[in-house]
Amino acid sequence: MSQIEIRDDRAAGRLEAVGDGEVVGRIEYFLLEAPGRALVPVHTVVEPAHEGKGIAGSLARELYALAGREGVPVAPLCPYVVTWAERHPEAAPPADPALRSAAKEWLAAHPGRF
Repeated sequence: MSQIEIRDDRAAGRLEAVGDGEVVGRIEYFLLEAPGRALVPVHTVVEPAHEGKGIAGSLARELYALAGREGVPVAPLCPYVVTWAERHPEAAPPADPALRSAAKEWLAAHPGRF
């Protein structure tokens, strides 16, 4: 496989890993607006044929880098991103518990979104 490119499809709420012209992995997220802005990753998916190649980790790292460039925190609900953040504290500042709580409430109020 050629190099993986990661692109942000903000309108669709997806950070996508693209290789050879196809999406091989993604993090689905939403932008929390209140009580403060935050990127909230909900699901991480890597196509079975591409598992074990570091794609999910690359997506998580780019999500935190993207949030850093935009000056917003990450409030992860995705179990993979939560675990990744715990293993990479240098790249993933801890989430504000109030933002994670608000993100959980938003998700519960929008059951068809993810």
